[in-house]
Amino acid sequence: MFPVESLAILVPLKGFATAKSRLRLAGVDDVEDLARSLATNVVRSCRPRPTYVASESRDVTEFAVALGARVIESSSKDLNEAVANSYRFLSQRFERIVVAHGDLRNPTGLGDFNPSLGITIVTDARGVGTNVLALPGDTEFTFHFGANSALAHEREARRLGFEVHVDRASPWRFDVDEPDDICE
Repeated sequence: MFPVESLAILVPLKGFATAKSRLRLAGVDDVEDLARSLATNVVRSCRPRPTYVASESRDVTEFAVALGARVIESSSKDLNEAVANSYRFLSQRFERIVVAHGDLRNPTGLGDFNPSLGITIVTDARGVGTNVLALPGDTEFTFHFGANSALAHEREARRLGFEVHVDRASPWRFDVDEPDDICE
C-alpha cells in the first residue's frame, strides 16, 4: 500500500478547444464541453492523491488549478514527450507515478488506486490502448501512447526488467475516443 504522499497521478490534457479530434471529425456536438466534463471527473477522482495536469494550454492550466490540481506546463504538443517530461519532474518527488488519461468514462477510485509493484497497464476496452499506466519513479521508461500502446508499454516494462500487470477488466478501460464510446 502506497501512502498518499508517495504516489502522484499525472493527467495529460490537451486544450479543450482542440481535444478529441476523432469526435470532432465525426460531427459530435459540444466536444469541448464533453472533454471538459470528462477531465473534471478524472481530476476529482484522483483525490486525495497529489494530482498534476500536464498541458500546453492556458485554459487547461486555469481549469486544473480551479480543481485543486498542480500544473506542469508543457511546450510540447506531443503526448509522449509531455508525459516523459512530467514523469521526470515527478520522479524527483514521488516513488510511484500513475498516468491516467482525462477521457475516462468512469474514473471512480483513481485516488484510492494502489498499483502492484512493477508496472501496471490498464488497457482500453479494445485491449490495445493504455488508459492508466502505473510505474515506479526514476526509471528510463520510454512512453508509447498512441496506436497499440498497451503492447508497446508491456514490452518496454519487460525490457527494463519489471514485473508487468495488465488489467483488461478495469472500469477504467472505458474511455471516449469515438462517437460509440459516448453512449456505450
